[in-house]
Amino acid sequence: MHILLTGATGYIGRRLLPILLEQGHTVTAVVRDKNRFREVHPALEVIEADFLAESPPESIPQNIDAAYYLMHSMSDTRGDFSLLEERQARNFLAAINRTSVRQVIYLSGIVNDTSLSKHLASRKRTEEILSTGKYALTTLRAGIILGSGSASFEIMRDLVEKLPVMVTPRWLNTKSQPIAIRNVLQFLSGVLMFEPAFGKSFDIAGKESMTYKEMLLSFAKIRGLRRVIITIPIMTPRLSSYWLYFVTATSYSLAVNLVNSMKVEVIARPNSLAEDLDIELLSFDEAIRIAFQRIEQNDVVSSWKDSMVTAPGRVPLRIIDHVQIPTHGCFQDRRTFQTQNRERSLEKIWSIGGERGWYAAPLLWSLRGLIDKAFGGPGLRRGRTHPNRLEPGDALDFWRVLYADRNEGRLLLYAEMKLPGEAWIEFRIDAEGGLHQTATFRPLGLSGRAYWYAVLPFHGYIFNKMGRVIAS
Repeated sequence: MHILLTGATGYIGRRLLPILLEQGHTVTAVVRDKNRFREVHPALEVIEADFLAESPPESIPQNIDAAYYLMHSMSDTRGDFSLLEERQARNFLAAINRTSVRQVIYLSGIVNDTSLSKHLASRKRTEEILSTGKYALTTLRAGIILGSGSASFEIMRDLVEKLPVMVTPRWLNTKSQPIAIRNVLQFLSGVLMFEPAFGKSFDIAGKESMTYKEMLLSFAKIRGLRRVIITIPIMTPRLSSYWLYFVTATSYSLAVNLVNSMKVEVIARPNSLAEDLDIELLSFDEAIRIAFQRIEQNDVVSSWKDSMVTAPGRVPLRIIDHVQIPTHGCFQDRRTFQTQNRERSLEKIWSIGGERGWYAAPLLWSLRGLIDKAFGGPGLRRGRTHPNRLEPGDALDFWRVLYADRNEGRLLLYAEMKLPGEAWIEFRIDAEGGLHQTATFRPLGLSGRAYWYAVLPFHGYIFNKMGRVIAS
């Protein structure tokens, strides 16, 4: 079959793609930025299309048998995400109705509570729009998804591993029914051309109904940690969002939407889909243990942090628009060092950031991360997905990888921290072993120029030591 896969660079899409290819399907992957897409397969075609544009894309192939709708705009900072999601759904509908598609599979959220958050209401509205197409719509409504690299998993991990005592908002007593990412993928692939699922919606969830507090305590037990959680009624949604934002790696806009959704009970209505597809549902503990096995084996296929491509307060980042480093009107800090061992220095470059740090002045880097968080940036909490592998589009602390070619010896990063301008840092090792380290800053007005001169003394120390450590 010929499958159209939207959201192919997202957390779910990147995991579903190899499953579809292994099953022998021909897949057309739809992405906003082809430069972030790394998979190559003889049965795979990659096309660029933006369903958030003013008009539907024209590049969708006509000979489609089925399509997956895995797009959302909850972390988009360009405006009201619910309006963006509605436009996205209508553009998809117009484009897909021109094809020969028989089935569209939509991954949504469980929407059974009488009072829905803005996020869940938008998911429901998207389903209503998609249901008007000429095809059969199959909607899978999932609870929170647990897996290595998922937003829910990483947020719980941040809270449990960093806070021995948590004073939390009362929404931690809200009940939910989480589901393992493994089961989500089984449902997504299982309903493909499964005619009993045509024109129907199904709640998909794991075995247990748990409060968020119970989840955190169970997570702590699995990790061998003792944690105390105190819930108080006085935390407003805004305070709760700030609390989640400062303690975890999530962005503030995403924290707001998560908090509003966490006040809504997410309990699945019973159905027989798991039995019909012969899917064995995993428990909460099993899902968490499998996630950590993946992490320990350095086998995290996708991460929500790498899927987010929006710098705070900016339009979604496209690599092609930033990979060419500007020179006009820019400040630069250029340094050259001679490496003692080219391969060893490349290993240090490809392992930079995250738990290993930036090889110089860790306290200053931590302080810069805290300042960035305070002003609405990502800070250093995003870390990195893999300890020594980098690909274009990956998050790296408060940077985004634009270019990474180890054979060429070049790594280019773009700053997603809050800045009065734009910043790049490039590491390049030539064939003779010369390390060329260049920091570029394009200031925005007088404030940008004042910022550059204010941090210049720190750059002199940090960049010099960082280069010497990498080269040594």
